[in-house]
Amino acid sequence: MIARLTVTVLVATVSACASAPSNNPPPDGAPSVYETKLDNGLTVLVKPDSRAPVVVSQIWYKVGGSYEPRGLTGISHVLEHMMFKGTQTLGPNEFSRIIAANGGRENAFTGRDYTAYFQRLEKSRLEIAFQLEADRMQNLKMDPEEFAKEVEVVKEERRLRTEDKPEALTYEKFMHAAYTRSNYRNPIIGWPEDLSNLTIEDLEDWYQRFYTPNNATLVVAGDVDPEEVFALARRHFGVIPPRQVRPTDNPVEPRQQAPRRITVKARAQVPYVLLGFHVPVITLGNESDWEPYALEILAHILDGGKSARLSRSLVREQQVASSAGVGYDPTSRNSTLFMVDANPAQGKTVGEVEAAIMVQIEQLQTMLVAQGELDRIKAQIVASKVFEQDSAFAQAMQLGALETIGLPWALADEITERLRSVTPEQVRAVARKYLVPENVTVAVMQPETPGNQKKG
Repeated sequence: MIARLTVTVLVATVSACASAPSNNPPPDGAPSVYETKLDNGLTVLVKPDSRAPVVVSQIWYKVGGSYEPRGLTGISHVLEHMMFKGTQTLGPNEFSRIIAANGGRENAFTGRDYTAYFQRLEKSRLEIAFQLEADRMQNLKMDPEEFAKEVEVVKEERRLRTEDKPEALTYEKFMHAAYTRSNYRNPIIGWPEDLSNLTIEDLEDWYQRFYTPNNATLVVAGDVDPEEVFALARRHFGVIPPRQVRPTDNPVEPRQQAPRRITVKARAQVPYVLLGFHVPVITLGNESDWEPYALEILAHILDGGKSARLSRSLVREQQVASSAGVGYDPTSRNSTLFMVDANPAQGKTVGEVEAAIMVQIEQLQTMLVAQGELDRIKAQIVASKVFEQDSAFAQAMQLGALETIGLPWALADEITERLRSVTPEQVRAVARKYLVPENVTVAVMQPETPGNQKKG
C-alpha cells in the first residue's frame, strides 16, 4: 500500500462472494460455509471447494498492531517470527521444514487488527497442519538466543522496508500525525526504541495473553468435507484449554477539528504527497451504515483503473501527476482513513498536484456522478472480484478477516447488494461530509539529495 495506494479493498473482495459463479456450487439447501465452535471457544469455518485437490488452512488471532500500547509496539510482529522458532518438541524452523517435506507452503502475516498463519497443502495433508498449529498454540519455546536474533531480523526488516524507502517513511510519519490517540498511529513493525527495549518476558506475556483458542478462528477452504475438518479440529485443537483474554486499551480517535500538515525530507528522486481523511468503517445496526459502501464506490470513481478520474484527468489529460491512487479499507475494527497519494509529473510541483486532487474531490461534492459512470464502477468492482474466487486462499482470507475484526463472516452475502444500492446522492453526501479541509492530514515528502543535507 505504501508506495502506491490502490483500491483493492477487502470489502470489495468479499463483495463478489455472494454472486461469484462456481464450478461446484453447493447442493440445493447446503450452506456455502460451515461453522462450529469448539468447547474451548475456538471458532472453525469451512468453505468447501472441490475444483482442485488442495486445501488452505489459516489460523487467525485477535491481536495485531492496534492492540499494542506505546512501549510494546512491534511485539505482535516479533511474536509472529518466534512462532517459527520451535516448540517443546520441535526445533527452530522445523515447522517450515515439515510443511515443505509434505509438498506444502506456509507463511504468516501481522496486520493492525490480527495475526494469521497459513498453510497450503494437498488435501490429505491437512491433519499435519492442524498438528503443528495446535502444538505452537500452546507449546511455543521462548529461546533467548532465538529471540535476540529475531529482534535484530525485525529491526533490519524495518530499515529495509521503512527507513530506506522514502514513501514508506512518509506514510509512517503521516499516520502518526493523522491519529492523535488511536493505536493506528503506531507502525505495525514497531518503533525502533520499542524493539530495542523489548524483552523475552514481554513476549511470553503477550503469547500467553492472546494465543489461546477462545481468541482464534480456524479457517479451512478447499477440497474437504466439513464434518471431517470439524473432527480433526476437535482432535487437535479441542484439547487445548482456554485462557481469559486480558484486553488492551483501544483509544477512540477524537474528531479532527483542523487540518494538519507535515513535511518529510528524505533521499528520493521524486516528490510525494499523501492526503488522508478520517472516515467510518463497516458496522452493524448503525443509521449511517451505508456510508462505508458509498465511500468505497467513491474510491473506485477516483482510482478504479485507467478510466478512473485520477488517472484520466491528473495523469493523462492535465499531466500534473505521474501516478496517483486511493486507499480505503472499510473492514477495520476502528475508524480509518480515506487516503489519496500522488507523485507530481516532471516539471510539476507537489502543490500543483495537491490542488488538482482537491479539484477532483470538489467536483464530487458539487456534482452528482453520472448514472452511467456509477453503473460501470459497480460492475467493475464485482466483476474484478469474481476471479478472486478461483483462489481458496482468497476465500479463506475473506472469512478470517471479517470474523477476526468483529464482523460476522456471513456479512459477505450482503455486501454485493449494499454496493449495488449506492446512489449518486450518497456518493456526494460522503464526499461533502468527510473529504473536507478540517478533516484532512497532508504529508509532503521533499527529496533531499546528499549534497543539500544538513550537517550534524
